[in-house]
Amino acid sequence: MALPDTLCYLNGEYLPLAEAKVSVLDRGFVFGDGIYEVVPLYGRRLFRFDEHMARLERNLAKVRIANPHTREQWLERCRHLAAALAEQQGAQDQLVYLQVTRGVAPRDHVMPEGVAPTVFMMASAMKPATPEQRHHGVACVTARDFRWERGDIKSVSLLGNVLARQMSADRDAVETILIRDGFLTEASASNVWIVHEGALLGAPKSEHLLEGIRYELLRELCEECGIAYNLRPIPEADLRAADEVLLSSATKEVLPVTRIDGEPVGHGALRGKPGPVYSRLYEAYQAAKRTMGT
Repeated sequence: MALPDTLCYLNGEYLPLAEAKVSVLDRGFVFGDGIYEVVPLYGRRLFRFDEHMARLERNLAKVRIANPHTREQWLERCRHLAAALAEQQGAQDQLVYLQVTRGVAPRDHVMPEGVAPTVFMMASAMKPATPEQRHHGVACVTARDFRWERGDIKSVSLLGNVLARQMSADRDAVETILIRDGFLTEASASNVWIVHEGALLGAPKSEHLLEGIRYELLRELCEECGIAYNLRPIPEADLRAADEVLLSSATKEVLPVTRIDGEPVGHGALRGKPGPVYSRLYEAYQAAKRTMGT
């Protein structure tokens, strides 16, 4: 598969993506020892940039990697890559991927000292949900959450998530919703929300799931819309009995789930259809995209 001829950033240098090389002894390659972030841009303006940088800083600290750049340096590099992609492809809505690994060292499980982190960044055109997905909703499947216990760390070690996502891909579904010990955690690449009696409910923050940037954003949007918002343990039975089920992520924004394991979501006339809470949050999200940006 040919790599796209777009600009990337690697350890202080901007170069074509196809020319970027790292050592086979980079700990990100041999151990998955690194952290990543994905920052969306709308109209070439970075969305929730400070929140993404704060999460990057928290996650680097959790794995004891020093942040190699200041906020201003990250910002300059993101803007440079976004401008280059817009000039090359005309893409105004983009995703900037950034990854920091512990760096290059002889293979040993113990964290080496005095090693410079490897920093890699690239931009790509955003692939939003289709109008059909937004109109009809999407299908998901469920599975036991078999990943490691530190889902709160945005690690490049994503094999568990890859395996989980493939389970839904094999069944022509958009996501795999994960259940741990009878309770909802998240999906393979999204946070999951349910609507019950008009309130938006999400799983509480814990080491078992990643605190998505949309956690705080949806809280703010719910406050604007007059929608009750609460984080509490969500039993699997509540997921299956929900009035609405939603996914949220940088690429999905907020997206309605209308079938789970082949069964329609919801009740009455709205059974198997996107619901009113989704519609209000989606419109509020679009307004936020127009007014928030760096």
